[in-house]
Amino acid sequence: MTIHTGVVDAHHHVWDLSVRDQDWITGPELAPLRRNFTVEDLEPEARAAGVTRTVLVQTVTVAEETPEFLALAEEHDLIGGVVGWTDLTSPGVEDELARLRELPGGRHLKGIRHQVQGEPDPEWLLRPDVQRGLGAVAAAGLVYDLVVLPHQLPACAGAAAALPGLTFVLDHLGKPPIASGELEPWASDIRALAALPNTVCKLSGMVTETDRTQRRSAQARRREMLPYADTVLDAFGPGRLMFGSDWPVCTLATTYGGVSFMADGLTLDLSTDERAQVFEGTAERVYRL
Repeated sequence: MTIHTGVVDAHHHVWDLSVRDQDWITGPELAPLRRNFTVEDLEPEARAAGVTRTVLVQTVTVAEETPEFLALAEEHDLIGGVVGWTDLTSPGVEDELARLRELPGGRHLKGIRHQVQGEPDPEWLLRPDVQRGLGAVAAAGLVYDLVVLPHQLPACAGAAAALPGLTFVLDHLGKPPIASGELEPWASDIRALAALPNTVCKLSGMVTETDRTQRRSAQARRREMLPYADTVLDAFGPGRLMFGSDWPVCTLATTYGGVSFMADGLTLDLSTDERAQVFEGTAERVYRL
């Protein structure tokens, strides 16, 4: 099902295990991801869902990955932008961002991301060295993607308040506990983050947070996700919300087309113009595609 003409998929990954290991893919639950996933694999599925451009997002905290992604973006018309990684705490972060912009495909660098969800300090984003690095990201004209767990959302709001010149993009709704059905304190923390005008949210990563212990219909999964989608729609509004597939991680629960179908269903109550923002306009504006 085509969710909209000219869809932007604002969040997906690729990896080649012969180039480097993805050390986060461990255990039987993630075993289906332990293979290569390439742009060539993605393209026919994305095109079938009406996707015309994508944003390729970092997977590991390895400096070599970002130049590889920029080169892929230069090679493939489908990839409109890259969210890469660099060490925010490095004294040379400004120089490194400038270097990345000069590489082949460097014009495709749109943002930076760090695996904050793996940091034991819930206030990692508020550390002075991290704040300095985030300031460098803002000065470079880039955005910052937040991959965090729910207990880290207050620090996200603190960082966004401290750096009003930097756009913060929340990935995967901050990974709410969809399987348990609990809304609080996640929902209150989401509203506090959304109250800051320099924050945006991706309608992504939800399907893998649902209860996957039993086979259920797409409609049942969609009902499970709806309260969380409604919360971010109400908090951020369509103009600060963007669709992302989270491919190939989404394949743990459904197909690329399945994610598109669910996103379509979660936004049925929006107007045509509002849906155009969620599925294209917000990502175009935020990532300057």
